[in-house]
Amino acid sequence: MPDAIEVRKVPIHSVADASELAKLIDDGVMAADRVIAIIGKTEGNGGVNDYTRIISDRAFREVLIEKGAPADQVRQIPIVWSGGTDGVISPHATIFATTDADPTDEPRLTVGFAMSEQLLPEEIGRTPMVTKVAEAVKDAMAKAGITDPADVHYVQTKTPLLTIHTIRDAKSRGKTVWTEHTHESMDLSNGCTALGIAVALGEIEMPTDADVMHDRSLFSSVASCSSGVELDRAQIVVVGNAPGVGGRYRIGHSVMKDALDADGIWAAIKDAGLDLPDRPRTSDLNGRLVNVFLKCEVSQDGEVRGRRNAMLDDSDVHWHRQIKAAVGGVTAAVTGDPAVFVSVSAAHQGPDGGGPVAAIVDLG
Repeated sequence: MPDAIEVRKVPIHSVADASELAKLIDDGVMAADRVIAIIGKTEGNGGVNDYTRIISDRAFREVLIEKGAPADQVRQIPIVWSGGTDGVISPHATIFATTDADPTDEPRLTVGFAMSEQLLPEEIGRTPMVTKVAEAVKDAMAKAGITDPADVHYVQTKTPLLTIHTIRDAKSRGKTVWTEHTHESMDLSNGCTALGIAVALGEIEMPTDADVMHDRSLFSSVASCSSGVELDRAQIVVVGNAPGVGGRYRIGHSVMKDALDADGIWAAIKDAGLDLPDRPRTSDLNGRLVNVFLKCEVSQDGEVRGRRNAMLDDSDVHWHRQIKAAVGGVTAAVTGDPAVFVSVSAAHQGPDGGGPVAAIVDLG
């Protein structure tokens, strides 16, 4: 049985700051050698060349080593950074560590991690990627002690996107790639990964190559997929609940039906186990919400609730940044805290124009 989980959210005070992680360790909240995953938001542009993710990754790993965790172990920790804190979103990190706790029959938070086989550039956006991701998700579930896919509430991934270098590599071997537009490949990698998650959890049947990025009725309600230049395989973090683990925390999920669906956020918080009134207010949370994790996407019809918007036509500011800021504002209005994990590029992650929401709460 996996160990119980301690989870805390900390602010990031500058792009290379990891001082709040150091403080948690110094205060005895968690041990450096028991940190197993970190998921956070950095303040870069969120694009292909967003190197704030690499800077933050280095800062957090250096603190763990400085505080006594073995370097080889630290190198294997999944640290998933989503770049771009548009609007009111505040840079922060959510840190997961194992801890000692009495086992309980009540389902409590559990985390599993796995890496897929190497993803070749010609596989990004195609069924071989779906298959490799699905296999890794099942591996991570087993490590989390989860046997029922219904107990999985959040799957955070990091996968490679296409760069000029990897496109050239594929061509040199006589292969083709799905797209030669590197920024578009971010959406592609995320969407294809989400389909792999959905297959692993039995949410959909195996799709075809033609379905990827085209059939938006195929999606996962728990996938949160990010991509970047940092790695060449899928990094999978499965978060769910399992009996016998023990601890104070529990996770739940729902979906936002569109960019304004605050009720979808509240539904995820309630699903995690908080007893809230029918029409809750931020004050009803009483400090028991650790964090929420969302993906968002511009609706392909260019509308929200029947009203036209110009995000997809805007040549000055990419729609990635606009929808992230909009959903970040809606989310912060619910939680009362701008340090929320809102990530864009949600193809096949929740319904078109909406996205999955996961919430972690402290049940005490």
